Amino acid sequence: MLRRLRQLCLEGEDTEMGLYAMKLEELGSGLLKSFLEDNYICAGYSGTGDLEKHSREEIISKLAAAGYHGQELEGATHTLDTFINAMQDGDYVLIADEEWVYLGDLGDYFYDTRHSGAEDRTAHRRGVTWLKSLPLAAVNPAVTGLLASDSRITAYSGVLPAARIDLWLGNQAGDGGNAAGACPVQVDEATVAQALAVLKAALNSTDVERQERAAVAILQYAR
Repeated sequence: MLRRLRQLCLEGEDTEMGLYAMKLEELGSGLLKSFLEDNYICAGYSGTGDLEKHSREEIISKLAAAGYHGQELEGATHTLDTFINAMQDGDYVLIADEEWVYLGDLGDYFYDTRHSGAEDRTAHRRGVTWLKSLPLAAVNPAVTGLLASDSRITAYSGVLPAARIDLWLGNQAGDGGNAAGACPVQVDEATVAQALAVLKAALNSTDVERQERAAVAILQYAR
């Protein structure tokens, strides 16, 4: 995927891919590690069965039959309809914890029957190829606003760059910082050095996951 993005950047071609942010809080603790290690995301909600090729109206019917109602039904409908019907293979997804943002390339929707129990809300899934991670403090303002949405899944409504979404993610200039199709992102050397110092310090953390994330980010920068 990164190779394809680099090629698009060189050729100046336009993309029509979507970008979505997913909030982790309502999905329960501990899922971030599973998402990153097992290369998937889930939408939550149980009791509906496989919803592939289901319309919004059919999703509402399934959710109502599963006991969802009122505002919970509205929220579940928006989330599942977006996750199943709006998101497409090749779109991008963002997830974040308190320190890091992760960018992934989405795959197709599938229903994992191994996790279809009443207490397991991870059956509605999409595969993800994780492309990039960077400190939350370094992402551009448009991304910060997207991640701050109250919805479990939020679609980005602004104009995306023609290519290199992974670079745009950290562009402090925001949407207007580059002309359409322009790939380079200018970051001063002092900021880069400061960011690397933070990552190097994280390598010495007692938190193994934080060490691993810092190592990945440094290796991506070196690449």
